[in-house]
Amino acid sequence: MSDEAPARPSTGDQPTAPLDPRRVHAARRHRAGRRPDDASTVVLDVRQTPGARQIPGARQIPGARRSRGRRLLPRPSWALVTMVVVVLAGLLVVEAYTNAAFVPDNRVTPGSQREVPSSVIGGGPIVNVGAEGRTQSHRLPPRTVALTFDDGPDPRWTPEVLRVLDKYQVKGTFFVIGSQVVRNPEVTRRLVAEGHELGVHTFTHPDLAALPDWRRELEYAQTQLAVASTTGVRPSLLRFPYSSRADAYTDRDWPMLRQAGELGYLTVVNDVDSRDWELPSVEEMVANATPDGTAGTIALWHDAGGDRSGTVAALDRYIPMMLERGYRFTTVSEGLNQTFAAAGVSGPVGGQTAAPLDERWRGHVLVGAVRVADGMFGMLGVFFVLVGVLTVGRALLLFVLAPRHAARRRRRDWSWGPPVTEPVSVIVPAYNEREGIAAAVRSLALGDHPGGIEVVVVDDGSTDGTADIVAALRLPNVRVVRKPNGGKPSALNTGVALARHDLIVMVDGDTIFEPDSVRRLVQPFADPRVGVVAGNVKVGNRRGLIAKWQHIEYVIGFNLDRRLYETLRCMPTVPGAIGAFRRQALEQVGGMTDDTLAEDTDVTIALGRAGWHIVYEESARAWTEAPTTVGQLWKQRYRWSYGTLQAMWKHRRSVIDSGPSGRFGRRCLSFLTLFGVLLPLAAPVIDLLAIYGLIFLDRSDTVVAWLAMLALQLLTAVLAFRLDREKLGVLWVLPLQQFVYRQVMYLVLLQAVGTALTGGRLGWQKLRRTGDLRVAGRGATG
Repeated sequence: MSDEAPARPSTGDQPTAPLDPRRVHAARRHRAGRRPDDASTVVLDVRQTPGARQIPGARQIPGARRSRGRRLLPRPSWALVTMVVVVLAGLLVVEAYTNAAFVPDNRVTPGSQREVPSSVIGGGPIVNVGAEGRTQSHRLPPRTVALTFDDGPDPRWTPEVLRVLDKYQVKGTFFVIGSQVVRNPEVTRRLVAEGHELGVHTFTHPDLAALPDWRRELEYAQTQLAVASTTGVRPSLLRFPYSSRADAYTDRDWPMLRQAGELGYLTVVNDVDSRDWELPSVEEMVANATPDGTAGTIALWHDAGGDRSGTVAALDRYIPMMLERGYRFTTVSEGLNQTFAAAGVSGPVGGQTAAPLDERWRGHVLVGAVRVADGMFGMLGVFFVLVGVLTVGRALLLFVLAPRHAARRRRRDWSWGPPVTEPVSVIVPAYNEREGIAAAVRSLALGDHPGGIEVVVVDDGSTDGTADIVAALRLPNVRVVRKPNGGKPSALNTGVALARHDLIVMVDGDTIFEPDSVRRLVQPFADPRVGVVAGNVKVGNRRGLIAKWQHIEYVIGFNLDRRLYETLRCMPTVPGAIGAFRRQALEQVGGMTDDTLAEDTDVTIALGRAGWHIVYEESARAWTEAPTTVGQLWKQRYRWSYGTLQAMWKHRRSVIDSGPSGRFGRRCLSFLTLFGVLLPLAAPVIDLLAIYGLIFLDRSDTVVAWLAMLALQLLTAVLAFRLDREKLGVLWVLPLQQFVYRQVMYLVLLQAVGTALTGGRLGWQKLRRTGDLRVAGRGATG
């Protein structure tokens, strides 16, 4: 594709048209009286003719519709990019928080108990800390058991626990985790509907003692909101994660107890622990949960957090055993009320009340945010699999087919056919190319093609003296045509109309050819089925880091892919920097159009649909100047990406065509969709999940996975560089490419997709040239 600048308003919004046939024929008659090697400059007053879109004798292939009245392509919107990044980052943080991915690991260590009141250490499992640290500690009445369950609700095991409780008509107290409530709302509602009690077990199950006061309060409040949104009730019981018996409270726990009391919670621990989290035998769990004597007891079990089949089996044995011993089962709040009633204290305590309306609405917002984050994370997982499949699949295709393509071309007995010695016309569209036009034209005019080379430079309204520079060269086989600014497709059509020969090479005005490039480029035309040939584009300015990255991309992403596409007969793009065409093929598809911003991709797909073979000639090399700043790179790739999307949309109906059009369209558009759109759009998930993993997950696993992807890229790069006979030394910058260059490409495509939803058009998009273009000799290049 080409680097272009905005068309001048006077003509840039008009459709592309060829020269008027009468003017073209007159110009040809004028040239017929001159020797073909005379140096000359043609100055024609060419006017755009709305509605005239084809070069003389051209016809349009079926289904290739022309565009109408597109708007100018808007500038990249950093606001859109920033918004997407901020939203994704926010959702990832929500997901990480919901999954308790960044809370500290629990470390249960003995501690001092000097600050904890003796009434708490020696008291019951229900603690109420009032004003100024005054405490009340309570036990359940004798022969009373409160079954408590932590870490749920769980969609698999909580219903199994409820089945056993319902079997014996027993109610339990479930200390729920807020994130689990959000993800399992139906199970949570069932708990309340069937008369069980809910308590708060925090939102993410952290070690609360390691968190600041505001985080602890947030953990409680968010669990309350989740429960209020899901069930409409507000629990008042609280159990700290990793807590055990009252006599285990330490000085680390005392601030939490005081804060919980100030927030209105009753803190609940346990008298006996089934230790089902250790997955002991059923007999051991039953023994662990059996109290001594006839004392009232709060028993700890779990309905989530792993395989709870043992818990379910143990409950089915424990409950009837305790009933036979004369125990009754109750919830924590009901048992506490029984204790108060026995002591003559009136009025209910604990339990759960109806949640206020505003609390329910705030809960809805929280639940919605978590569900959106869950959905986005699930989608990222799908994209991760998609990226992996596409990346590995593409690599396998490249490793199998690209070497086969190269080996076939390098066989001594292989050739396209008899040497092609027909004369060639080289069309050079130029808009403000003064920095590099002289070197480019010289390299073309001095080519060694035996049939002769005619160079037609079409100056498309340049304002920097480009045409004058070419005319001053006075090269015998070079002509200059001046025309009003109308865009690159218009300039190319003008050059084709004025070209004397039927083999036509199209070249960007900043590109330098090697002496044998034209000769090598046209040799595939010995095969009459070949209608267009793609050459090998090289980055000539490789000094800077950005240019080195583009050099790698050209070798891997463009040249290696062209080997694959030729083998599969679905090449989507012949580069504007070096491409050769049969005039007959161009006339058949209507020449170059401004229907898209990627005229080279557009015409290549049209030629493939028309049944022409499109091939890649690796030995024909052209050297181009790549952008050296991120801004210039963005500008260039933005146009390329958007233009490619336009071309795909324009030719979309080819997938249902029959004959050559359908065969080519289905292959070409499928590969472009998979590897040109879906893979780049989904690829950022690798970076997002890498960052997420480094911060919130196991860092070792994350680094290993990232290095595996890098190793696959490196292997592909080595293959591409070997096939292209390039030096491998530059690949040291490939790891660095993962941190800046790839992200720019992601954002460019994202911006292009956003723009494609509105449509747009643009004329020349001229990049600033420096003229720093170096051509290496044939063989290994660095």
